[in-house]
Amino acid sequence: MRRNNILKLIFFDIDTLRADHLGCYGYARKTKEGEGISPNIDYIAAQAVRFDNYYCPNAPCLPSRASLVTGQFGIRTGIVGHGGTAADMRAWGGDRHFTDAYSENNLFMNFKRAGMYTASVSTFAERHSSWWFDAGFNEIHNVGSRGGETAEITTPIALDWLERNRDRENWVLHIHYWDPHTPYRTPMSYGNPFEGVPLYDNWITPEIFAQHLLHIGPHGANEIGMWNDSHPENCPRHPGKLEDTDQMKEFIDNYDCGVKYTDDNIGKILDKLRELGIFDDTSFIVTSDHGENIGELGIYAEHGTADEPTCRIPMIIKWQGGLSGHVDHGFHTNVDLCPTVQELLGTHMAQRGYEYDGVSYAKTLTEGADCSQDHAVISQCAHVCQRSVRFGDYLYIRTVHGGYHLFPREMLFNVKDDPHELNELSGKYPDLCAKGAKLILDWEDDMMLKSRYDTDPMWTVMREGGPEHARGELANYIKRLEGTPREYGVKLLKQQYKRDLE
Repeated sequence: MRRNNILKLIFFDIDTLRADHLGCYGYARKTKEGEGISPNIDYIAAQAVRFDNYYCPNAPCLPSRASLVTGQFGIRTGIVGHGGTAADMRAWGGDRHFTDAYSENNLFMNFKRAGMYTASVSTFAERHSSWWFDAGFNEIHNVGSRGGETAEITTPIALDWLERNRDRENWVLHIHYWDPHTPYRTPMSYGNPFEGVPLYDNWITPEIFAQHLLHIGPHGANEIGMWNDSHPENCPRHPGKLEDTDQMKEFIDNYDCGVKYTDDNIGKILDKLRELGIFDDTSFIVTSDHGENIGELGIYAEHGTADEPTCRIPMIIKWQGGLSGHVDHGFHTNVDLCPTVQELLGTHMAQRGYEYDGVSYAKTLTEGADCSQDHAVISQCAHVCQRSVRFGDYLYIRTVHGGYHLFPREMLFNVKDDPHELNELSGKYPDLCAKGAKLILDWEDDMMLKSRYDTDPMWTVMREGGPEHARGELANYIKRLEGTPREYGVKLLKQQYKRDLE
C-alpha cells in the first residue's frame, strides 16, 4: 500500500487538543481577522480520512501514549496513572527474549521494520520517565524542557530536520507540540487573536458559572492550578482563579490561542514541505493524547476525568494512496493505530505471544470500509479512578474514586444532545446504566483473560493510596473550604472520602 515503495510521513502529536476546538470538527470560531482557528489542520483533513468518534482509552498523557505505542489497553500494560506502580510498564516476564515484546512491536518500530528512517522531536519520554516511548526511533531530539517548551522551540528543529533530510526517501518525523496543554503558555507577543470575538457555543451562562464558583474539587474556577489559586509566573495567560464570566471568556481565549498557535506552526512545516517539493508525496497523521475539560463537570484546565471532553480526540490520517475527504463516524480508540499501521506497511509481530488489543482500520483509509466497534471503553486513574463507556449517543461513567469531586457512583449523559455534560440522566434511564455497566464488566473480563497479570492496575492505584494527583491533599483542601461559600462541601467530603482521612 506504499506507492513506489516510498513513504514520507509526518506525525503531528498535539498535546491536550480537543477535537471540538478544530474547524474540521465543526468549531466555527474565527479570529478577529476572520481566520479560522485551525486552517492548516483543516487543509490536511480535507485531503484525509477524519475520524469523528475517536477516543483515548487511558487518560491522561502517560497512560494514553502507552496505549498508543503498544496497541494495548492500560489494564494489560499496567500503565493507567501518573504515579506509583501503575505508572510503569509491566515486566514482560520469564519468557522475555533478548529484547522485550513491547518495544519490538511498538508503533514506531513498525515503521522502522518497514525500512523507514524514524525521528522524533519530543520531550515526552523524559517528562514521564517513559523511555519505552522512544523505541523504534533512529533519532530523537529532546530540548530538555520536559513539556514546558512552546512551538517556537520545536518547529525550527523540525524544519532543520526536513532540510537536512530533503533527499531521504523513506522516513517518519514525529513532531510533538505541547502548546494547548495546561498551563496555557502561548507567548504574550502572540497577542490574543480572539479578543472581542464571541465564544463559539457559549454554553457557560452566568447561572452555570455561578454554580461553577460553588464547585467542590480540584481545578474548579476557584483553583485553576489544582488545589489553590496560585499561578505559574512564567505563564501569564494562566490565571489562578476565575471570578466572573469575562475572565472565563479570556481563559477560553487562551486555550484557543494554544490551538491557533500550534496550527500556525504546523503551517510552517507544510510550507517547508512545499518549498522542498515533497508536500504532495507526504502522508500525515494528526492526533492528540487527550482533550481538556473547559468548564465541563465544573472543571477547568485539566484532563482529569474519563469523559467526553477529556477522552475524545482528533484523528486525521492522510495516507499515500488512501481516501481523501472521507469521514468515519464509528467508535475507535488509539490502540487501533498499531494494527492499522502494521496492516498498511505489511509488517508482522516481532515476537510470538504479543497481540494488539486494537482493531485495524486500514481498509477505512484505503476503501472507506466501516472497521469500527459499537462502543469504546475509556479510563482515568491519574486524577480520579473512573471507567466509562461510549455507546450510541450516551456516555456512562462509573466512579471508584472521584479525586475529591463529589461525583456519584454512576453518571449518564446523552453527549450527542448534551456534549458539555450538563444533564445527568442516570436516575431517568437505569436500563442504560445497566447496559453501560455490563459493557465495562465484559470488557474488564475479556482484558483480564488476556492479561499476563492477575491484578487490574486500577485497583493497584486504589491500594497504593488513590489517584496520584489527589494523594495527601484532602485535609488541606478541607481547610481551604472552611469559612467560604463552599463550606457545605466539608461534611460531604468527610462522608464520601472518610477512608482518606483515617
